[in-house]
Amino acid sequence: MAEAKLAPNLPQWMIDHSNRYLSSGGTDGHMYKANPPGYGEMVVPSLMLTTTGRKSGEKFMFPLYYGDYGNSYVIVASKGGAPDHPGWYKNLLSNPEAEVMVGTKKLKVKARTASGDERAKLWQIALKFWPPYADYQKKTEREIPVVVLDPA
Repeated sequence: MAEAKLAPNLPQWMIDHSNRYLSSGGTDGHMYKANPPGYGEMVVPSLMLTTTGRKSGEKFMFPLYYGDYGNSYVIVASKGGAPDHPGWYKNLLSNPEAEVMVGTKKLKVKARTASGDERAKLWQIALKFWPPYADYQKKTEREIPVVVLDPA
């Protein structure tokens, strides 16, 4: 992941979190303490996703909350309920081959968007690790994608 760089235009808290995560080799930042409005403090697992830019071909890293799903990981393309999908998700649609750093573990993954019954089940898992996703879904007309990262 050395050739990858943080995605442009990340909010400062994500930059700070990513820098702490990366500089510690994943020992600090994997479990992230957050205070979402209306929920109080919670600790949520986070990973670093590295995608290939669909336009630039460059490698970009994004810090994301996740849940476990067997040997795979579940992430959510919420973008806080914005009307458009996040850039990392568009990158995965263009090239599903990616890398993740989960704590101190690094591995190659292949991304796929869950649908139907699987999506419904994974959405419930996502609401357990980050309840504000329910609020984000209310803010947008798009169905927020639930992504499975399977080991490659």
